[in-house]
Amino acid sequence: MAQYAAERAEAAAPAVANPAPLGLSAFALTTFVLSSSNAGFLFSKSGAGTFIVLGLAIFYGGIVQVLAGLQEFRAGNTFGATAFCSYGGFWMSLGFVLLPFFAGGTKNLVDLLGTDAAAGVGVFLLGWTIFTVLMFLATLRSSLALMGVFFFLSLTFLALTIGWLAGPSTAWIQIGGWLGIITALIAWYTALAGVLGAGKAMFTLPTFPRS
Repeated sequence: MAQYAAERAEAAAPAVANPAPLGLSAFALTTFVLSSSNAGFLFSKSGAGTFIVLGLAIFYGGIVQVLAGLQEFRAGNTFGATAFCSYGGFWMSLGFVLLPFFAGGTKNLVDLLGTDAAAGVGVFLLGWTIFTVLMFLATLRSSLALMGVFFFLSLTFLALTIGWLAGPSTAWIQIGGWLGIITALIAWYTALAGVLGAGKAMFTLPTFPRS
């Protein structure tokens, strides 16, 4: 009788969708737009481009990723919860820096405060570089697709860190922008693979699991 009651309770429990594709999609789009700005791809970093990035950073890249991370906690996925909540916090903190009333963004911070501001941004990015490398190590037994996301994200943060610590260096920031675009494309691929694998899609995409 107890086993029957447990089975009924389990059957009545609502199914929880995989939050990873949502988190990856939010990460990918926000990364793509900011990286396009850094790389000078399609639009520049100044002017309207900053405000486009600002909205994405706070709402889609920030809030939506945190919500996906909270659902990963519920699903018992420590890695997903740590990654999505952390990068959601990254985007919201970056969005705060880009707010018009906060010195008008990082470029104006350097104009107003000098090289100390550029070094501050560089140290901020250095911390995220270290964190991303740690997350990459945690993906080594997951899949090649997820490994690719964090590998190229590590390179992106590293290039941007060098760029900002160098004064800033436009060349290194542009390199970081192109690496970020690659990161976003891989993240979109991984997100699509998760969505297609969860439903009755006409086809699926391989993620090349390693475990």
